[in-house]
Amino acid sequence: MKDDTFRFGGVDWATDAHAVAVVDQGGALVDEFEIEHSASGLEELCGRLKGHHVGRVAIERPDGPVVEALLGVDLEVVVVPSRSVKARRERYGLAGNKSDRSDAYVLADCLRTDRHRWRSLAPDSPATVTLRATVRTRRDLVETRVALANQLRALLRVVFPGAVGLFSDIDSPVSLRFLERFPSATKAAWLSEKRLGAWLKANGYCGRKDPAELYGRLRQAPAGLRDDGGATAAVTLALVEVLKSIRTQIDELNTRIAEQLETHPDGKIFTSLPRAGVVRAATLLAEIGDRREQFPDAEGLSGLAGVVPSTRRSGRLRVVEFRWSADKKLRDALCDFAGDSGQGNAWAERRHRELRKTKSHPHATRILARSWTQVIWRCWQDRVPYDPTFHGGYRRLVAEAA
Repeated sequence: MKDDTFRFGGVDWATDAHAVAVVDQGGALVDEFEIEHSASGLEELCGRLKGHHVGRVAIERPDGPVVEALLGVDLEVVVVPSRSVKARRERYGLAGNKSDRSDAYVLADCLRTDRHRWRSLAPDSPATVTLRATVRTRRDLVETRVALANQLRALLRVVFPGAVGLFSDIDSPVSLRFLERFPSATKAAWLSEKRLGAWLKANGYCGRKDPAELYGRLRQAPAGLRDDGGATAAVTLALVEVLKSIRTQIDELNTRIAEQLETHPDGKIFTSLPRAGVVRAATLLAEIGDRREQFPDAEGLSGLAGVVPSTRRSGRLRVVEFRWSADKKLRDALCDFAGDSGQGNAWAERRHRELRKTKSHPHATRILARSWTQVIWRCWQDRVPYDPTFHGGYRRLVAEAA
């Protein structure tokens, strides 16, 4: 395609319809239109962009049916963060007003003026995309489970205080079975030490606490509300049933994650990391991806993850602060791994311990995550599992101890 015919497109993505703008090399608006979010609408979108000789298209999200449709007709897709679009609105008007059509134009024109700053989107492999969807769905379900468990705990503190803290977790299988059988203080009044012991045995309780101790907790707790009409028991049972269902789905996703990780070409790289396990390793792989050209050096990965600070300089002023602009899912994955890595790696344990002398726990964890990013990036680029005997920091620690 000749340079003088090369044009740029911008798509302001929405739920039901998408605004589109096309600009030429000089920034003149060639076309603007809206298309429905449907199969025929996406087909029209691609046809009109190709008809205008558009080579690159800017959009604010990296996935979804619109992106898939654009990539499917060999259009280069560039992801422009929403914050960048917001910052560029003042180029086209001091008021900074927002509309779908104006944002589509801003996307197209900033791609024209700053195209050298934006990389074209290179999608991950289908195996990584599938693993990412499974991992993120599991994380969402876990967050929902935690919220529901907190709601159940708050309810029981009022209506059935004896059930709170009776077992290790309010949403553990044995706790949910107990609340299913005794959803209120009124129902639990039937229990005696012998009856509670029989129930625990029948339900496969691990025996960590003696039945006499558990029965004592029930009897010493405040009475709670009487539930003569069964209203509070119904609310308790509703939360219990939802929690049981969510736990079942989380277990199912755990199985699928293990299966997908086992067959993924990069799976062994991430499972070799200390204390990575299955879910944590899958989360790291899903959030880093498998497009190695996206991160030509480890600093690029560290910067996207936000585990390196942001430095601002103006005259004599120099401020080093937390990096707010980052891929938060990637940062959470790296910091979760780094925070627990000291339990399985002597170098990580000592590094974190030394950092804690002058840093808060979150700050020390981010610094450790940055160090781990160097190691993970090297293993990932070389496609080899982590081996502590090739890890410089670990080897120095061993040499000092010798």
